[in-house]
Amino acid sequence: MKRLLYIVLLPLALAFACSDTDSGNPYEGRLHTLAVNTVYPEGFEEFRREGVTVRIEDIDRGNTYTAVTDGAGRAEFSVTNGIYRVLLSDRFDEHIFNGTADRVKLVDDDTEITLSLLYSKTGTVIIKEVYCGGCTRAPLEGTYQSDKYIILHNNNSRTEYLDGICLGSLDPYNSQATNVWVTQDAATGESIYPEFAPIAQCIWQFPGDGTTFPLEPGEDAVVVICGAIDHTIQYEQSVNLNREGYFVCYNNVYFPNTVYHPAPGDRISADRYLEVVIKTGQANAYTLSIYSPAVVIFRAEETSMLDFVQGEDNVVQKPGSSSDRVVAIPYDWIMDGVEVFYGGSSNNQKRLSPSVDAGYVTQSEIYTARTLHRYVDEELTAERGYEVLTDTNNSSNDFYERERQSLHD
Repeated sequence: MKRLLYIVLLPLALAFACSDTDSGNPYEGRLHTLAVNTVYPEGFEEFRREGVTVRIEDIDRGNTYTAVTDGAGRAEFSVTNGIYRVLLSDRFDEHIFNGTADRVKLVDDDTEITLSLLYSKTGTVIIKEVYCGGCTRAPLEGTYQSDKYIILHNNNSRTEYLDGICLGSLDPYNSQATNVWVTQDAATGESIYPEFAPIAQCIWQFPGDGTTFPLEPGEDAVVVICGAIDHTIQYEQSVNLNREGYFVCYNNVYFPNTVYHPAPGDRISADRYLEVVIKTGQANAYTLSIYSPAVVIFRAEETSMLDFVQGEDNVVQKPGSSSDRVVAIPYDWIMDGVEVFYGGSSNNQKRLSPSVDAGYVTQSEIYTARTLHRYVDEELTAERGYEVLTDTNNSSNDFYERERQSLHD
């Protein structure tokens, strides 16, 4: 009996020991090889090397596995049939390389894909926090979402200026919605992005003459998306957004809905109202997705944003829609972006190119006062003497979900 028991249990023990997660046994059923060959951009081929981590996610079952590349830039996984998301984020000094393949199908055979990496650099002004998920109306009953904000941060060692920086979010509004802009290669599953970021609804721009609003190294700038008032007067789980120095997205001509856009409080200076460059949607309120926005900040190059949106080919009709339009912002203009997935859905699909954000941060729940916040780089912060945030252009590495808004008293 002892020998029989040993023979039966050993394979099970080995199988569970090889699992990269505790959420299930990936070795149930027949295993196949998923091989990922990384291709670095032209001129950066020498960065291909051994030891770079590649991560894959079983989209349906939620399991995550990692492997490292060999000297030829190849990583292999032994996994069961499924649909996998492949992600790679590699940073070497100030050089960042990211790649994604959103829906790689592994069906009864070994599969090999080529993962093309995109090059980018660390940002100067970056997104520090996105609060969009709302809270309860405690001590009253119900839920509340008219208190959204983002925080920008100067991650650079020199003074930066907010003047002319623009803010927007990508179409589709939610990560689990139908995405007409991003497709997948039928053979490899590699995601194919358009040459531009489709900005929906509206573009907001910081005012100023170029040097009006400086942001010192390590300094933050709060941008109120909805309601520059003290929301805590009524709802204790919310935040006070009526504070001196805050900026606000407020224009009661384009967005007259006072539920989302009440008149800013007495501590908000009128010169800190962001300007509407263009409105392309029909809504009477501007608000980020409560579930899963893809937020970006950008600045026009060699032109003004106002001149750019007046260009015939720069405002694009959304395929399949007779009314919805987007602004086609070149990816080279984007300073930073954050892709948010909703934890309550298995149908999330990326909207942002890996050159901006190769991963995503998950919002697990809504109406719980949770927020999405960037990690602090403790080593660089100690070295430079001001707060430096983690920036790999991959929100899976850079962000986490906080239990409470950072602005909550």
